[in-house]
Amino acid sequence: MSSKTKTLEVTTLVSILLLAACSGPAGDGRSPATNEAVERESEMSRDPHSYARPDEVAVSHLDLDLTVDFERHVLRGRASLALDNKRGATELHLDTRQLDVERVTLDDAAAAVDFVLGEEDPILGRELVVPIDAATRVVHVDYATRPEAAALQWLAPAQTAGRHPFLFTQSQAILARTWVPCQDTPAVRMTYDATVRVPPALMAVMSAENPTARNDDGVYRFRMPQPIPSYLLALAVGDLAFAELGPRTGVYAEPPLIERAAYEFAETEDMMTAVEKLYGPYRWGRYDLLVLPPSFPFGGMENPRLTFATPTIIAGDRSLTALVAHELAHSWSGNLVTNATWNDFWLNEGFTVYLEQRIMEAVKGRDYAEMLASLSLQDLEQAIDELEPRDTHLYLDLAGRDPDEGMTDVPYNKGYFFLRMIEETVGRERFDPFLRGWFEKNAFHSRTTADFVAYLRRELVAGDAGLEKELMIDAWVYGPGLPPNVPRVHSARFDRVDGELARFRDGAPAAELATEGWTTHEWLRFLRGLPDELPAPRMAELDEAFGFTASGNSEILHAWLHHVIRNRYEPAYPTLEHFLKTVGRRKFLKPLYERLAETEEGKAWAREIYAQARPGYHAVSSSTIDEILDWQG
Repeated sequence: MSSKTKTLEVTTLVSILLLAACSGPAGDGRSPATNEAVERESEMSRDPHSYARPDEVAVSHLDLDLTVDFERHVLRGRASLALDNKRGATELHLDTRQLDVERVTLDDAAAAVDFVLGEEDPILGRELVVPIDAATRVVHVDYATRPEAAALQWLAPAQTAGRHPFLFTQSQAILARTWVPCQDTPAVRMTYDATVRVPPALMAVMSAENPTARNDDGVYRFRMPQPIPSYLLALAVGDLAFAELGPRTGVYAEPPLIERAAYEFAETEDMMTAVEKLYGPYRWGRYDLLVLPPSFPFGGMENPRLTFATPTIIAGDRSLTALVAHELAHSWSGNLVTNATWNDFWLNEGFTVYLEQRIMEAVKGRDYAEMLASLSLQDLEQAIDELEPRDTHLYLDLAGRDPDEGMTDVPYNKGYFFLRMIEETVGRERFDPFLRGWFEKNAFHSRTTADFVAYLRRELVAGDAGLEKELMIDAWVYGPGLPPNVPRVHSARFDRVDGELARFRDGAPAAELATEGWTTHEWLRFLRGLPDELPAPRMAELDEAFGFTASGNSEILHAWLHHVIRNRYEPAYPTLEHFLKTVGRRKFLKPLYERLAETEEGKAWAREIYAQARPGYHAVSSSTIDEILDWQG
């Protein structure tokens, strides 16, 4: 039997039990279509991306002891897994991938036990089955990672801002299993402790309680007392400095970047205060950020207590810090209340975009937040046009696929507009307490889409047939595209941008446009609204007036480079090549490589660039670009 088949036969996860506990009675006002949808989801709510059987035995605590070997590019050590054996199970099922399991022991016994590694699956890796009995308290796994482990990126000094090597992990969605043997499903939450040994010149930090200064002996000890899912396990090792931002907030970065980072993120404490007023206290102790080298594949990763962030958001004017608001918001939506499977991903990201918007509105004003919302709607509409209908549902079916395929604009922005639609329908005076109650009642638990739909109908709709019809819940959650009640977004500031765009289209010189005081978002609106086809003189005119090719703002430069490729604006080719070779953020790389690949000439040049750039990309990015360029090398 193949490993994928075995995965689909895994016993139903805890989320089924949670669904039964949280769902309302049969007469709670659901339509027959809704009942059918919930039944379908119940059948599919087992995690198709994990071998774990947490309804039988679950890992409740992880104790890690690791040595970081920069010379061999491996982590070596022991993972000790404390068990909650709910049914007297005689086997523990764990997820592994690209790990060399060397020895397994139980409790205090010295003798090793026989374990079984299943067949290799290209997405899921290998199931690790350990024999246990009802009295087994702890399973110890001695292991080493491989240099190609997908979660780990090992960087040489030349790839960093300083003189030392760097290591960071990226565990989401199912890459924790490539550096820790674990139950790699968001349905399982555990506390953890760790001891990490690194070269004395370097400093280690984790998604846990962290040091703020380097140890002379290179030994760091960590504690995460709140239970987290495996995808929030995180480790970084490098030459790091720390700067305080506020009483509970700070930032880590390589020394050459620390002052700029501290300036850029100075509003973090204000953001935390704003979201606490809306949705309850921050429950993780501290909130710090770590600025990673530019190969980091995402804008940010919401590792609890320590957000990992790309340096591409350091623009010098705090104009890209909505990303900080987003990652901070995850402290409630995602980290505190987590999607039970990756089919429920929108429960993390749609809620987080909604909270991000509310934070930015509180800190920057409604007109600023509406610019963000307008850009989000534009991104969503484009994604819906490009995706298969099944991938435009909020509740996804990702069985048999890499869960990264679900990380589109749909869970983020369709989820946001669904929540905004509810808010605008019932009013904030009802919606805010409702949403705060969701976080408070489900704190430190994993929940399914059906759980939220049942909660919504029970706590907000409350049998009101008119409201049920008006909200169109089933169409939003289980249907494709955007329902007709999508909220209207209007930005007066974008109206002014559109006026200048019209003038430019009518022939007005770029230098005469009224652009003084524009933010990043206004420039993005302008660049997105330019004609697809622009002759070289007009491209040069724009570049001379606004300095797009020389922009230090990654978002603006990225938007400009689309026009550079489409219009073959050769003066910017060196900048395009440099951008692709030095930035590893998948959000930027994917559309630029796709645009280059539209022509044979462009694809050939893209492959030349990629051959040099690929070693500096994280596996999350390179796996995506490999497919775009049909890369076999």
